[in-house]
Amino acid sequence: MGIKSYDVGRASWLNNFNNNSNFNANDRNVNNHNTLRGIAHHNAEILLLKPRDLWQELCSVQNMELAFKKARKHKTLRPCVLEFEEKLAENLDVLRTELLFHLYKPRQLKMFILRDPKTRKISKSDFRDRVIHHALCNIIEPLFERMFIHDSYANRKGKGTLRAIQRFEYFRRKLSQNNTSQVFILKSDIRHYFDEVDHAILLKIIRKRINDPKVLWLIRRVLSNYSTQEGKGMPLGNLTSQFFANVYLNELDKFVKNKLKAKYYIRYVDDFVILHSSEKKLTKWREEIALFTREKLLLDLHPEKTMIIESGHGVDFLGLKIFPNHKIMKKRNILSFKRKLRSIYDKFDDGKIMYDEVYDFLEGWIAYAKNADTYNLRRKVMRNIGDKFQSEVSTKEYNRLRKK
Repeated sequence: MGIKSYDVGRASWLNNFNNNSNFNANDRNVNNHNTLRGIAHHNAEILLLKPRDLWQELCSVQNMELAFKKARKHKTLRPCVLEFEEKLAENLDVLRTELLFHLYKPRQLKMFILRDPKTRKISKSDFRDRVIHHALCNIIEPLFERMFIHDSYANRKGKGTLRAIQRFEYFRRKLSQNNTSQVFILKSDIRHYFDEVDHAILLKIIRKRINDPKVLWLIRRVLSNYSTQEGKGMPLGNLTSQFFANVYLNELDKFVKNKLKAKYYIRYVDDFVILHSSEKKLTKWREEIALFTREKLLLDLHPEKTMIIESGHGVDFLGLKIFPNHKIMKKRNILSFKRKLRSIYDKFDDGKIMYDEVYDFLEGWIAYAKNADTYNLRRKVMRNIGDKFQSEVSTKEYNRLRKK
């Protein structure tokens, strides 16, 4: 591992230690002084009563610095990041000025085709625009997070594919009474979802939570930088697109949970499943969902991927085929993993990424792969990794050793 990784780990460890020490010291002072506790309580009440200025929070120096740190995560060696970081204070100041005077305009997206194995058009934003995306999401994401249902699992802290798969299995076991009763599953996704998101409808949904005209101006600027047809579409790959995707389909979540009263519902981006003991009930719900998405969101269910399946036959969900007593990983997902791994190896060999990024990718994949019958595959992958990176140590491994 390079010196930089050790420095990052050490800085993180020292920062946590110092923060904890300061907090405990302050705690002792407050507990020992009733007067100070009274002042703190009074100030907290004033802060609670004071309305938030979202725009000032978004444009603050602290938020812009945090946005930069998030945007460069796992990308510290990339030329665009190094170039921006070389004049960091100046570049962040320029971005703040552009925002404050409403001069900000996103740069043109770079398009490329990804075959993984499905062909997808990925749009890459300029690094300075990615900083803006993080600055925006830092402020508005918490306002929407409390609206989202528990069982929406994409692009949210503490969620992800692993939790979604575990939730699916929990629902199936509960509904089938440990495989003693029949369970049917409505499985569906949205046809061309990211290309069909309607900007006007999305903004209408956003206005339910945000009425700051300056923040709405920035959201419109971000949305208008890409469209598949006038007023429609979001680019795959943008942080804002991932967040807005959850905001848009939260309307579907509420319809399914509050109107249809479906108890066993899970969504991951535009893929969703509903489990029920009645095939007839799911057939009716499929028609009602199709009508709702068409009329309210201008979206269509995918005609070939919308189906009702008896769980014993196995259900394709988030890259796995899930049966009552076992799971297998789909071949296309294994091939996709191997392609990504080769790409990451090449970037590491060329000095474009650090070992931390390799480690994080493999750690995430292994946690996911453990859910399926992949023992031999994981053993082979780990053996190859051990041979290639035997002299490398990640920041996470280093920190764990420090704690021991």
